[in-house]
Amino acid sequence: MTIPSKNHAWLGLVVEEALEPDLAICDPHHHLWDMRTTRVSERYLLDELLEDIRGGHNIVSTVFIECGAMYKADGPDALRPIGETEFVNGIAAMSASGLYGPTRVANGIIGTVDLRIGDAAADVLDAHIAAGGGRFRGIRQATAWDPDPAFPVGRVSRAQGLFLRDDFRAGFKHLAPRELSFEAWCYHHQIADVTALARAFPETTIVLDHFGGPLGIGPYAGQADDVFAEWRSSIRELATCQNVVAKLGGINMEINGFGWHERPRPPSSHELAEATRRYYDFTIEKFGVDRCLFESNFPVDKVSCSYTVLWNSFKRLTAGFSAGEKAQLFHDTAARVYRLRDPQ
Repeated sequence: MTIPSKNHAWLGLVVEEALEPDLAICDPHHHLWDMRTTRVSERYLLDELLEDIRGGHNIVSTVFIECGAMYKADGPDALRPIGETEFVNGIAAMSASGLYGPTRVANGIIGTVDLRIGDAAADVLDAHIAAGGGRFRGIRQATAWDPDPAFPVGRVSRAQGLFLRDDFRAGFKHLAPRELSFEAWCYHHQIADVTALARAFPETTIVLDHFGGPLGIGPYAGQADDVFAEWRSSIRELATCQNVVAKLGGINMEINGFGWHERPRPPSSHELAEATRRYYDFTIEKFGVDRCLFESNFPVDKVSCSYTVLWNSFKRLTAGFSAGEKAQLFHDTAARVYRLRDPQ
């Protein structure tokens, strides 16, 4: 039995049929959790995810991204996040049974390690790999930070300058020997730190989440063109790092400032595409389709739109692309980056 999101009735005001329903999709960025009372979806487990992905798009696989869920209640602090990997691997095993449909949910798992523990991170990474049942592919240690109180701090309250710290980098060096990637979640004014990290560790694959977080609330409200100009300059430089790939999505959160959740009706896929097009177009231009991958960021972006509408917006954005280019953006880049073997 699914538990509907708090805005379920509102989302139901705009219903669309899935465009290009046969196009294979790997959704490389979603979360799973329970008892998140501050979120639009308090519970988002296998049932809730399946309810969203069964809207008509051909979702063949997904990748789970860490979100602080189901940490162990006891034991050493560094090892408590292993509980999240164990939890997600259990859901992945349920999905792999085929009893819940053809989609392979959490076919790849991204966990977290506080890399500031330096060389001790090696043992924690190995524990994640052991707990992941062959699905563990990397980590995310969020550094999204802004001094303005308009932005939540949560698990990243002391993350300013994280990617530049010696202790963090002492832990980071243990990723590449294990073929593990790193997810970079930051705000737009921090993208230069990602570039510096990528240049220091060219053998490690770094995935830029959510376009690098262009902000649109607090001191950035009403400054959309200025934010875009700063973001564009930073993205142009980051794209020169061949070990970086860019996720296209996660731009419909409250912090991005589009205000979709404040409207009497949710946006259509056409409205979403046109409002955000310049971010997609520029990133694809600079990174290329072989280093870009569409993401849902669900259920976080569910505050603004439904899953079906969101993927329709991506398909509208790529209406003029070739079949090969679409295959890269919607599936192949993600499958390569996360080393997935998806059912086809």
